[in-house]
Amino acid sequence: STPTTFRKVQAIEIGNDFTKVTRVVEAKYSDLSNSLKANQVIVKNLYLGINASDVNYTNAKYIPGIKPPFDVGFEALGQIVQVGSGVPKEAVGSFVLVSQYGAFAEYLKVSYKAVIPVPSSRIELLSLLTSGLTSSIALEETGRMKSGETVLVTAAAGGAGQIAVQLAKLAGNHVIGTCSSDKKVAMLKSIGCDRVINYKKEDFKSVLRKEYPKVSKTFKPFFYSLAIKGRLIVIGTVSTYSNGSGMQGDQVDTLKLLGKSRTVAGFFLPDYPHLFKSHMQKLVKLLSSGQLKIETD
Repeated sequence: STPTTFRKVQAIEIGNDFTKVTRVVEAKYSDLSNSLKANQVIVKNLYLGINASDVNYTNAKYIPGIKPPFDVGFEALGQIVQVGSGVPKEAVGSFVLVSQYGAFAEYLKVSYKAVIPVPSSRIELLSLLTSGLTSSIALEETGRMKSGETVLVTAAAGGAGQIAVQLAKLAGNHVIGTCSSDKKVAMLKSIGCDRVINYKKEDFKSVLRKEYPKVSKTFKPFFYSLAIKGRLIVIGTVSTYSNGSGMQGDQVDTLKLLGKSRTVAGFFLPDYPHLFKSHMQKLVKLLSSGQLKIETD
């Protein structure tokens, strides 16, 4: 049976203090079902994914000019409970991942083509959506990851970081990971990270200079320490998200890139929807076989 009402999270003002600028509101289920198009489905969300970038959305960084109130959240794992006339009825009951603005809701209307089928409601599957797809697509498409390279993953114990570490190892690379606590060090070692740097206890620059001599002696930001033909993938600037002005970036000295054929490339997951299903199939297979482990809060 379907409910009369359901809850969802809305931003009631613009800002990056998520708790302050959002509230839980009630909505009518009939508003979803009565407006359901032929190619759409309604998903009952079982788990919601929380991302650092949620505060960028409430701070109007992704859709400039957006006016509150607006629904928030990016990702969910749920079960299809209703389908439009153009969707196979057998889809009802199937588990899916959903990546859509406004995902923080008990029920969500979405295009059937946009959902990603998954085999169960196993909670770790949700980590494969934003975090998993970001790691997998960024490493392969943007980073052009090969085998036998040295891969440095910052915030390696985070959602995307822990998956990136394992994918880089599975590809046959030496992996360095940075983190901020002994607990995270232990977790990263348990998933095969070759060298874990707790930057609260070790000097990050000194470790790289001593143990990885190919690193530039004039160490500044990461792109100055890239090897010949090295690649730096920028997937976010999390440390700036909660600043008063929101996310900010760094300036790149292009001459420092020129001399060694280095590359600095940005990565934004919504630009790669055509690769979602193929990469998700690979990630689900790795998770199911035990080759990929997910630490879930």
